[in-house]
Amino acid sequence: MKLIHLTDTHLTAPGEQVYGIDPRARLDACIADIQRHHADADLLVLTGNLTHFGDRAGYENLRAGLSHLSMPMRFLLGDHDRPDAFRKVFRDAKVDGRGNVQSVMDTDLGRFIFADTSKTGTHAGWYDDERLDWLDERFRESEGQPVFLFMHHPPFKLGVPAIDATGLIQGYEFVERIAPHLPRVRHLFFGHAQRPVSGSWRGVPFSTPGGTCHQMALDYADARPRGVQEAPAYDVAFIDADSVIVHTHAFLAETEPFSLSEGAYSFWEEQERRRAAG
Repeated sequence: MKLIHLTDTHLTAPGEQVYGIDPRARLDACIADIQRHHADADLLVLTGNLTHFGDRAGYENLRAGLSHLSMPMRFLLGDHDRPDAFRKVFRDAKVDGRGNVQSVMDTDLGRFIFADTSKTGTHAGWYDDERLDWLDERFRESEGQPVFLFMHHPPFKLGVPAIDATGLIQGYEFVERIAPHLPRVRHLFFGHAQRPVSGSWRGVPFSTPGGTCHQMALDYADARPRGVQEAPAYDVAFIDADSVIVHTHAFLAETEPFSLSEGAYSFWEEQERRRAAG
């Protein structure tokens, strides 16, 4: 399976900028790159902060920007999103019985679980008892199967105070509830950090791309939220029964490929020439 992971697109009304950036222009460049290189992808997942203001104009702009892609898509909401406006535009989006934008997808590789950690009025992640019950049931239904988990907020600290300050409020409860299921989780995909981060947590590998709009400053001491304009990116994950390989691609940083083994920079030829020259 080839999976495209986008996050933190921060769409606004057409032409409206965010921190001096046109998020739709960034998204258009991202979609063009995906079409050029990954039109064969099996699934595209957007892990939240789909819009910057959570307004209908932003979601309509996002829908228009994604309209050129034909692959299946799944959406999660982040702290900038509003579920009421989102559902008015994305009427076919999967939701649970209480209207939370969370769902499952069963595949030949296992169960994909999309968990909604958003709550209107806070930038922090929210996963209360009702949502925990839903998640626990989705895990129990798939007993014995591998699981891939998707969410906006990471359920643990990343070591960057400005990011960790708005993590999952019920982080302890979340861990306690899903701990028995963690050995089956093959990978955790999330957003919110707006930086490329990867590693493992309680034995679970995780990854997040840097987002397609602005990025968070990499500061290990200052808790003030500050942005930077680094290269926007998306992730390409190749998943099979044996591995999950994740590539982060900075889609606006491309240059023409050049040879590493021919001409003046041929390693073997230059090494031999220098050896012969003493």
